[in-house]
Amino acid sequence: MEPEQKKKGRIIDSQILKRLYSFTKPYKFTFYSVVFLTLFLALLGPIRPYLVQYSVDNYMNEGQESMLLNLTLWMIALLALQSVVQYAHTFWSGWIGQTIVRDIRVRLYDKMLSLRLKFYDKTPVGRLVTRNISDIETLSTVFGDGIAAIVADILQIIAILFMMFYTNWKLTLVSLSMLPFLLITTYIFKEKVKVAFAEVRNAVANLNTFVQEHISGMNIVQIFGAEKREVEKFNEINKEHRRSNLKSVLYYSVYFPVAEIISAAGTGLIVWYGAKEVIEEQTTLGVLIAFMMYISLFFRPIRMIADRFNTLQMAIVSSERILNLLDNQEDVVENGSYKPESLEGYIQFENVWFAYNDEDYVLKNVSFEAQKGETIAFVGATGAGKSSIINLINRFYEINKGKILIDKKDIKEYDLHTLRSHIGVVLQDVFLFSGSIRENITLGNHEISDEAIWKAAELVGAKDFIERLNGGLDYQVMERGATLSVGQRQLISFVRAMVYEPEIIILDEATSSVDSETEEMIQNAINKLMNGRTAIVIAHRLSTIQHAHKIIVLDKGEIKEVGNHEELLKQNGYYAQLHQMQYKELV
Repeated sequence: MEPEQKKKGRIIDSQILKRLYSFTKPYKFTFYSVVFLTLFLALLGPIRPYLVQYSVDNYMNEGQESMLLNLTLWMIALLALQSVVQYAHTFWSGWIGQTIVRDIRVRLYDKMLSLRLKFYDKTPVGRLVTRNISDIETLSTVFGDGIAAIVADILQIIAILFMMFYTNWKLTLVSLSMLPFLLITTYIFKEKVKVAFAEVRNAVANLNTFVQEHISGMNIVQIFGAEKREVEKFNEINKEHRRSNLKSVLYYSVYFPVAEIISAAGTGLIVWYGAKEVIEEQTTLGVLIAFMMYISLFFRPIRMIADRFNTLQMAIVSSERILNLLDNQEDVVENGSYKPESLEGYIQFENVWFAYNDEDYVLKNVSFEAQKGETIAFVGATGAGKSSIINLINRFYEINKGKILIDKKDIKEYDLHTLRSHIGVVLQDVFLFSGSIRENITLGNHEISDEAIWKAAELVGAKDFIERLNGGLDYQVMERGATLSVGQRQLISFVRAMVYEPEIIILDEATSSVDSETEEMIQNAINKLMNGRTAIVIAHRLSTIQHAHKIIVLDKGEIKEVGNHEELLKQNGYYAQLHQMQYKELV
């Protein structure tokens, strides 16, 4: 459930504002300059009506044109000063807002990179996109149109009230007679728009989630002919988004005309009562004109405060979401400091228990050893726990019980980046990013030379097809490698793993999605790569693991059989049955 759904009636959280204030520390001078300009603008507002009053009462009636001219010039200078200060205030408040947004966005993305995969298993990608883009954009109003603008409005109201009471308390009370109506209207508007904004934010998050998921899974939608049904679903979500936005538009369209009428009524009362006072010589014409200007200046910020308060409150809601993500404790715990230059490749699981959710264990008391240079293969039905083993070796997830050792040292003692840099992984589902072949292989690591890339490509058997591509290593790969075949994507993933020359290689169904010719090419490369390296192989095709030093059969998270190909066939157990089934399929 989203924060705004749970806490719709809550006032702005001072703790969140305090946290947000901490982001301004690198830019203290600019921040306090904006605060100063805010105060200065608030004080400049009431000066013009006072100058008008002074001119009318002291020089207009007496026909002192030279003094009137001087005061007019002073007012022009004041307007020019106010314009310059307003420009500086708008620019620097915008600058600090966007700069802090940049900093928070980088920090948030860095945080997301550090979170465990378990977090992503349960969090929709579209919602995270909303956090990193839409919510952070909304947050910028805290530093721009939010707090600074509200403080400026409040200070201006206080300054104007002071000048009004100082000038004529009777006219001030008449002026304020319409204020209760405006405050009631403003409060109702604020509450209504707050709820509408909350609905809009949820609708945006739902739209982002739906679009992201369905674009990613477009092939499934088209394969099953579900286009019409998906359009209908999207139409419903889009209707909800439109309905939420129209609700807020309706409140705005009602509130501002009503507020304008109340403001006009206040001006009308001033004219009626003030004119009577002028006729009876209880006040002056200058005071009446000044009060008409004061009332306009007074009601304008009150009308704007409700809108700004709601904008600020939604920014606070977005800030709370962002801060919750920044405070998320599901990081991979990097308490290790061991940074070996190389590994022997000895892997040991000691009574490992692991569950993705609570105690629903997918691995139960798993123990095995892989000596340096050995190839260990895992077989078993879907859900047996094969992929979980490779996830644990890389510390993508933390085990519940037991120990995992590499070179007889607990993997928790390793520096995480160092550990993963010594392990090459080739997954069944190859993910390629938009960019060049080179960028997809190096992932932005400029220390990897083209020579090293070509060497790894030749070893894997990918050199010929990369050279044939338009541009070679500079060939632009479309999102997820859509312009390449499955086999070509798989070969690139091999190059990506091998360019680091890892001591441990993990192959997760690495040949299950390729044709026989490409499989043979990859298998030849695998045989070369495994020489002198420890390899963990997961495969459905038993033909690819017959030469493994040890084959471990998993069933429902438990080890059922262990041995080499010949030994397992003699046992006439699960492995033998699986081999017989695949042999029949081939025949």
